Amino acid sequence: MIVVEPGLYIGSTSDLKDCQELINAGITHILTVDSEKPNLPEVFKTKFVRALDEATTDLLSCLDDCLRFIHEGIDGASGAVLVHCHAGQSRSAAVVTAFLMKSKQLNAMDAYAKLQQIKSNVKMNEEFLRQLELFESMNCEVDVTSPVYKQYRLQKITEKYPELQAVPREIFAADPVTDTSSSDVIHRCRKCRRTVFRRSSVLSHTPGAGPTAFGHKKVTGAATQAPGCAQTQCTSYFIEPVQWMEEALLGVMDGQLLCPKCNSKLGSFNWYGEQCSCGRWVTPAFQIHKNRVDEIKHISVSALK
Repeated sequence: MIVVEPGLYIGSTSDLKDCQELINAGITHILTVDSEKPNLPEVFKTKFVRALDEATTDLLSCLDDCLRFIHEGIDGASGAVLVHCHAGQSRSAAVVTAFLMKSKQLNAMDAYAKLQQIKSNVKMNEEFLRQLELFESMNCEVDVTSPVYKQYRLQKITEKYPELQAVPREIFAADPVTDTSSSDVIHRCRKCRRTVFRRSSVLSHTPGAGPTAFGHKKVTGAATQAPGCAQTQCTSYFIEPVQWMEEALLGVMDGQLLCPKCNSKLGSFNWYGEQCSCGRWVTPAFQIHKNRVDEIKHISVSALK
């Protein structure tokens, strides 16, 4: 068990063997990030996050709750917090790094380097470091409405449910036809005018390299982009899955996305990803062609006066 800063310790499961030593160190809160929940006396306030030290583990979604627990322990009168996993090297290190990022306003790499200086055997798996970089991009708060987070959650679903026989319902955005509470910009099927998604469902991506990204397809002639030319614009929207898509997605890795009212083709999906017209590879991909939908903006009556 090593002091990271006053009131915060990082350690391993072996540090739990002597509860009196923990009490003597002033530990009042214990955060366990491990595969098994330890049996601890009620003298400690505890929090358990079930997590394996594997690339498929989603620690990002738990970080806000973990940091609140740590702050609660540190802010308490004479309180101290122990964050531990099995070996004290990866899972607990990821949570403590996130704490340093938020409390010290450090980027992921600097916070990780600081922790490594304090505890030399820390070795976080690469996926946890990637998740911390996403955490950094959201200003050290898990924003579930962020396109970055939504894309991340979809990738985790693909890893967790490779056969896709059971896709969690929470990944689906509300069908804008049944949920009319939002005044967000909507997109309608160009053929039958059925509303199919909101602008808040669009998952933006960094534009790719244009036609040069399609070298494997031997793009030639007029489609070839000369050096210095502008990048090809995106001809599709990549969105989060919407409730009307649920039946089409179950049990298959790719297929067409058809309008739920008139059955006309709107686009396609592929859990392994698809390449946008700009050259960027998007994974997983729920692609709606822009020429198949119309964007409808709400205009207030007062704005017309």
